[in-house]
Amino acid sequence: MKKIFFAFLGLLLITPLLLPAQTGTINGTITDKQTGDPLPGTNVFVTGTKLGAATDMNGFYEIKNVPEGTYTLKISMIGYEEILKKNVNVKANTITTMNFKLEPSKLEGEMITIVEEKPKTQMDMSSSMMVKGALAPPAPGEGYIDFNTEEYSKINESGFLEVLQHPLSTFAADVDAASYSNARRFIMRDQLPYKDAVRSEEFINYFNYDYKIPEDEHPLSINMEYSECPWNEKCQLIHIGLQGKKLSKADQKPSNLVFLIDVSGSMNDPKKLPLLQKSFNLMVDQLKAEDHVALVVYAGNAGLVLPSTPGSEKEVIKDAINRLSAGGSTAGGAGIQLAYKIAKQNLIPGGNNRVILATDGDFNIGISSTAELTRFIEEKRDDGIFLTVLGFGMGNYKDYRLQELADRGNGNHAYIDNILEAKKVLVNDLTATLFTIAKDVKIQVEFNPVKIKSYRLIGYENRELQDEDFVDDTKDAGEIGAGHTVTALYEVVPADDQNTKTYDLKYTERTIKKDAEKSDEILTVRIRYKEPDGKTSTEFSSVLKGKPAKLAATSDNFRFSAAVAEFAMVLRDSEFKGTADINSVKKLAASSLGQDPFGYRKEFMDLTERAALLMK
Repeated sequence: MKKIFFAFLGLLLITPLLLPAQTGTINGTITDKQTGDPLPGTNVFVTGTKLGAATDMNGFYEIKNVPEGTYTLKISMIGYEEILKKNVNVKANTITTMNFKLEPSKLEGEMITIVEEKPKTQMDMSSSMMVKGALAPPAPGEGYIDFNTEEYSKINESGFLEVLQHPLSTFAADVDAASYSNARRFIMRDQLPYKDAVRSEEFINYFNYDYKIPEDEHPLSINMEYSECPWNEKCQLIHIGLQGKKLSKADQKPSNLVFLIDVSGSMNDPKKLPLLQKSFNLMVDQLKAEDHVALVVYAGNAGLVLPSTPGSEKEVIKDAINRLSAGGSTAGGAGIQLAYKIAKQNLIPGGNNRVILATDGDFNIGISSTAELTRFIEEKRDDGIFLTVLGFGMGNYKDYRLQELADRGNGNHAYIDNILEAKKVLVNDLTATLFTIAKDVKIQVEFNPVKIKSYRLIGYENRELQDEDFVDDTKDAGEIGAGHTVTALYEVVPADDQNTKTYDLKYTERTIKKDAEKSDEILTVRIRYKEPDGKTSTEFSSVLKGKPAKLAATSDNFRFSAAVAEFAMVLRDSEFKGTADINSVKKLAASSLGQDPFGYRKEFMDLTERAALLMK
């Protein structure tokens, strides 16, 4: 009996330890005191704890699981006076509602003073430059990634489509090339890239091709070739290339640029902030006197380091960049909001207005979900401000998020893995990176079913559009910069005598027109685009005719792009790779190096050699 009593007593003693903690919730809305508008991205912290939240697009915040007690709330938003609300009582199982109206502050109050510091060791990072209003400095070693949290969007490769069922193929132009340089980073570290890190169209479009320059009123030319498919003898390959017009220096309009730089703790790595600083210095050297640059940074919060400064003051701009250091959490959303605000304040009508975001993409404070960020950027692109996204680093790189931001912000996405890539993007290809010549560029291909039975677009999985989107000017598409080339490859199955002339369904029937049977046309390519500041699209087209050429008779453009596509399929272990392997990639690329002024194609050959060793 005594044993039962003491067991029962022990159970009574430990029961409180098993009960859930006594917690409550704090919520409310935050608005602009003058206008009453909600303030998304406002940070609310419970001081003395690690608890906090940021307001959503409606200005609403909610902090759950706050232990019972009395606290001070800290409310912080760039461009507004900071608030400390003391004696906030939280009771168990209750909701404490605290609404706030923030008073706008003067822009000068957002300036950051950067103090000259001696070089830091890893243990000194707690004294790193922090943005006003940031969270506590990182613990020693924070920012060094010893585990992998990189994120990539799953790619479901497009399969073959029957022409009689799907005569149209519609997609947005894409000049991004981040996937190739990111995959190169893996291979140079003796590791094959993740399959979903390999986007075939970005491999192909990493390289420029020798296409004809536009000669008419359109800023783009269409170039096409038709030949054998190197990896599938039963198929043929169609090459479609667009060439953007080039701009002379006299034609380049003044630029209003905002450098938006991530200085959070995760950027504390030689391949991140230090490489970023060297990269931006290369770009500053290319600025003209009439250009202007502002510098915004973000960590736990965001702030203006350098107001809009003429390009003639290169040393001032470089000094502001070089004196940055990393530390704190990552309020990327607040940084993006402030950058667009500064860009709009210094807008050059008819000029090149652009935010250049440089980050690893690891946002964790304020507006941080990809959906919220892209929604905000979509709202701002109508202001005539374009976006360039530069990815840096490894271990926590958020590829999918940065790609989405660039796509939604009328911009482009590049990955900087070394200083030579920085030179490619920010020096060699600077006009293509900065100066948009056509926006919302859509491509639609109509196949002649008499000539082509089925087709497969290689890559562009995340750029596909509905056929009806082609003529819908409200649908966002891709942007093309000055001198840019855009290349797309179709693997096609030729039609034969057995190819059916109709496709019967229960309620509808598709019939091939008699004119198509008599025609030697293979396909028609239609292009729609808007001027950089335009609202209405212009359309033009071109037709591919004739019979496929022998592979050996094709241009270097055709064979090299095919080799790069093969390489991407081999790295992805694509179900459509056919007979492709590293040896066939190397052989085809070696036959088509052509003009290679910067050595990018030769580097491709070296990369395939290295990949071949990793595959053994």
